[in-house]
Amino acid sequence: MTQAYTDISGVRHNERALVLNPVLKSERAEDDNDAALQEIVDLARAIDLAVVCGATLFLTKTVPATLLGSGQVEEFANLVKHQNIVIVVVNHTLTPVQQRNLERAFNCKVIDRVGIILEIFGARAKTSEGKLQVELAALNYQKSRLVRSWTHLERQRGGFGFMGGPGETQLETDRRIITDRIARLKKELEKVRRTRGLSREARHRAEHPTVALVGYTNAGKSTLFNRLTGAEVLVKDMLFATLDPTMRGMKLPNGREVIVSDTVGFISDLPTHLIEAFRATLEEVLQADVILHVRDISHPDAKGQRDAVMDVLADLGIAVDDERIIEVLNKIDLLPSAQEIPYVASSGGFGHGARGGKVGISALTGEGVPDLLDLIEKRVSSRAKTYDIKLPLSDGAALSWLHAHGKIVKRRDSKTHATLKVDLEKADYGRFQSKFKKKS
Repeated sequence: MTQAYTDISGVRHNERALVLNPVLKSERAEDDNDAALQEIVDLARAIDLAVVCGATLFLTKTVPATLLGSGQVEEFANLVKHQNIVIVVVNHTLTPVQQRNLERAFNCKVIDRVGIILEIFGARAKTSEGKLQVELAALNYQKSRLVRSWTHLERQRGGFGFMGGPGETQLETDRRIITDRIARLKKELEKVRRTRGLSREARHRAEHPTVALVGYTNAGKSTLFNRLTGAEVLVKDMLFATLDPTMRGMKLPNGREVIVSDTVGFISDLPTHLIEAFRATLEEVLQADVILHVRDISHPDAKGQRDAVMDVLADLGIAVDDERIIEVLNKIDLLPSAQEIPYVASSGGFGHGARGGKVGISALTGEGVPDLLDLIEKRVSSRAKTYDIKLPLSDGAALSWLHAHGKIVKRRDSKTHATLKVDLEKADYGRFQSKFKKKS
């Protein structure tokens, strides 16, 4: 797979970096500034940049040519020179013109928020699907930023020397290579989408409900995923530790088996083309029976992170009051006092609870996880209907199965048969008919 993401930014690891957090006074509350600066510093460190210093800049308005004011540009140009800065990371989306002008002023590489997220995605993607998604997002990002040769994209794949006539400029050649590559990637990802759709249909036929984990990056989704399923997904205290989707089976307390899906972490100001690139993966969330919104409730900007996740879900067509959503308030072990947990779980200060419920847990210690499992069980069982079933009294296996997977509302016995009213999910009723064909 082409490593386009590395060539896009020219970022090399362990280089001295300056991090800038521009803030329009009309856009962000002052309380969020420290958290926003820390997040972009963490993003830079996630690709092993050596952050020398960081600063929040307050802007009355943005300058079309450079984003920053001329005085700020001059100030940080001097800092870059005297501190031997090799790369400047800007926590904002830069236009190609702004990026180019800042690079000239600073005399070093400049990368914006989107570029650094793509760098991280490129470094973390391991599966073929993940790499396809990252490359598509990277190419869409770079398409308007052609400042150097892109023919290496094809040379790395064996080469297409016949492309381009003698009168074609290098820029035109590069742009056409990117456009053609984007078209091919979209076709490959469409195959992935169809394959995922077939897999979902197979799971539905097997009558296994699905539980999807979503949340802000580093909220603890993978830790919870491992806790619930016994899997060994990579867990690290860093942004976007997990990029590739993972699915595992899990049994609920009542014995019901469900499929749990871990997804890529969300982040504020996630570009539209990134969401589009990962749509094949995120469709698992759209089709899920239960959505666990895992939140780091100990984070200083917990509400802002929640809002960012809900914005992405809204882009996917999932409303904030979707009854499938359970808010999982993770990392309660990091709160100052256990007495705050009930307050956090009910406080509107952290956002109103979803219709699906809300529960405080620690995925690390396991505290609160039994309550979460009970809540998942209730959500999965909430679609139950009452069915009339008649069984021979001698058929202990079928009776035992109904007790394990449903709720016996009423039972009337004759000499030879039991007539039952049983609350069952439609899926479980289908499983019962399949397993005990002559008994339904």
